[in-house]
Amino acid sequence: MPVPRPQMLAPRRLLRDQIREELLEAILNGTLEPGERLVDDELVEWLGCSRTPIREALNDLMHAGFIEIEPNKYTRVAQPRDDEAFEVLQTLGVLYGGAVRLAVGRLDDTARDSIVMTIDAARDDLASHDALGLNARTIALFDLFVDACGNSQLQRVCRDITAGLAYRLRLPNLFDLLDMSSLDDAYSRLRQATVDGDAIGAELAAEALHRLPAGALV
Repeated sequence: MPVPRPQMLAPRRLLRDQIREELLEAILNGTLEPGERLVDDELVEWLGCSRTPIREALNDLMHAGFIEIEPNKYTRVAQPRDDEAFEVLQTLGVLYGGAVRLAVGRLDDTARDSIVMTIDAARDDLASHDALGLNARTIALFDLFVDACGNSQLQRVCRDITAGLAYRLRLPNLFDLLDMSSLDDAYSRLRQATVDGDAIGAELAAEALHRLPAGALV
């Protein structure tokens, strides 16, 4: 059987990536709502392509945590659940805490200023009870730390799974589960430790940002 040349395969890979990005954007902006069933024929009509790249994109999004697939039963947008919040936060705290500890001593002035500005914006989101804004801002904040951590393996792991985990925290009652004053204090400590170059203090503050108060899910 003739072996396809690499350039013959590139358009298919690009189409799969484009579809994944379109679906992800639709999930994040609410066009596709949590729990919504995804039907192949409707996706084919909407996206204007065949089923194969759509299924490939859906499988990618399933592995990232945005889609739930039960073979022969359903494909649907993942539904964030209260009972997952503790483990999701714990996992993000471990990953992000390590990235923060590695990054703080490596930051140049530009990166440090970007992080400080993003922390200040996140605290504004917190004060205004903007849960979606806080979620997106906190992802952007820790992406900055991950970019600066200097560990390519940790960067790969974080980029593969943290966005999907953070999506699982898009809970309508998120602020009811959190201790607002403790959260603001953790942001403040992370800000100061970053400015001071205190890697361990910054790591502890990052972990504190991903901790539910005792009894939050009782």
